[in-house]
Formats: sequence, C-alpha cells, structure tokens
Amino acid sequence: MARRASSFARAFAGLWRIDEMDQSNDRDLDLLGPAHITFTGKDGGELRFLAIEADLDVRYGARDGDACAEFSWQGFDDGSPCSGRGWAVFGTTGQLVGHIFIHKGDDSGFIAMRG
Repeated sequence: MARRASSFARAFAGLWRIDEMDQSNDRDLDLLGPAHITFTGKDGGELRFLAIEADLDVRYGARDGDACAEFSWQGFDDGSPCSGRGWAVFGTTGQLVGHIFIHKGDDSGFIAMRG
C-alpha cells in the first residue's frame, strides 16, 4: 500500500549534513565522504557517517507537538552488516537534532544542517 507524503515528511525532505556527533571526532565523520542523513519521499532515506553507509525506513509524526522523524536503518560498517534505529527533530536556528543507535553497539547524538 503506497503512503502519501505528509507535511512532516516534506519538512524533513532533503540532505542534512551531519556536523557534530557526541561520540565521534568531527574530522572522522567524513571517512567515506560527507557525513549526512537524507530523507527522501514518504518513508525512505540514507545515512552516512564514519564507516557506516545505510538505508533508512522512516516514520514521521510528532513528539510533544513538534515534528519528528523516527527511523530504523540497515547497512554496512566498514563492509560488515549493521543496523540500528534513531530519531530527529528540528532544533534551533534551522538545525536537525537527533540520536543514532547501533544495534547492540554504540549510540550518539548528532547535529545536522540542511544542505
């Protein structure tokens, strides 16, 4: 069943450059190319940071009245299969603020800017 893109999905749509992560050295974020989280269409996207490249499965909604994107992800970490989950909300000054969890592994907050 095809789902229609919600206004929340349209608000998150596009590439967001990950500038900071709590648990990573910022200069290492771009190991495989520019670190980013991208939201595409109604429920998809991609994620890249450090040695991780992954596809997203996204659900949009609200937390405490604010737009929120919650996602699971599946991909590779330096060639080894990995997966996890995460969420993102709009922060101040146009930032995207969220948290990424690696299944049975580390987790980290992140800040991203559009573009």
